[in-house]
Amino acid sequence: MEEQHHHGDGGEEKTKKRRIMVTFDVDGTLIGSKGSASNRLHRGAFSHSLLKVFGLQDATIDAVQHHGQTDPAILVNTAVHYGVPSDVASLRLPDMKSRMIEYATEHSKHIGEGLEVLPGVVSLLDNLSSKDVAIGLVTGNLEDIAWMKMDGLGIQKYFTIPYFGGFGSDHIDRGHLVKIAATRAEQLFPGGFDMRVHVGDTPNDIRAAEFGGALAVGVCTGIFREEELKQASCGNAVILPDLTDCTSFMKLLGFGD
Repeated sequence: MEEQHHHGDGGEEKTKKRRIMVTFDVDGTLIGSKGSASNRLHRGAFSHSLLKVFGLQDATIDAVQHHGQTDPAILVNTAVHYGVPSDVASLRLPDMKSRMIEYATEHSKHIGEGLEVLPGVVSLLDNLSSKDVAIGLVTGNLEDIAWMKMDGLGIQKYFTIPYFGGFGSDHIDRGHLVKIAATRAEQLFPGGFDMRVHVGDTPNDIRAAEFGGALAVGVCTGIFREEELKQASCGNAVILPDLTDCTSFMKLLGFGD
């Protein structure tokens, strides 16, 4: 991040840079699942966790509605679906999260299997990073798994260092994650931001963005269509078909007017 520069007596330079922060959801926004091995490692981590903590054989997250949910919510809901009492599932959540990360770490070399970077993403991240935009993640993924995916697919290099964001490991309710990411970013990059944007592919992303005081940008690259994303907004969300039109996205941020 470029800091604002001040002259000796505190008079500010006339060309003060606007400070912009953009956070991205991961699955369905930056990356997509593909083929028979669709998101194999992440799915395997869920199943491993449910097996080790509750002895559930062949448990799959496909048994519950999981799009736009945090990993902890998916763990609890899946365990409950297979007969675990909800209070017990909630109590054992720390164990389940640990087991997921344990599995993902042991199998990290397979992280990219069944995943692909979606069209336009590399070009957009490259453009944003070249403009000193603070780029972070806001995702229901556990933090370790989210960054493993970015690394495994070769796009972690575009994110602002120190890495920041809001993750499923921070809160079971996705609604709080944009707010958590903003708080972290403001601690890491003092001076605040003139504009905050969150990009995601689910109605929960739109709601979290607006609850967290960011401009919501919805993309129709997941399972939700434009109308469903619009309905989740208080009215200000920008809905794009995908992230291939880099020029239009940069214009939203005030670049290239």
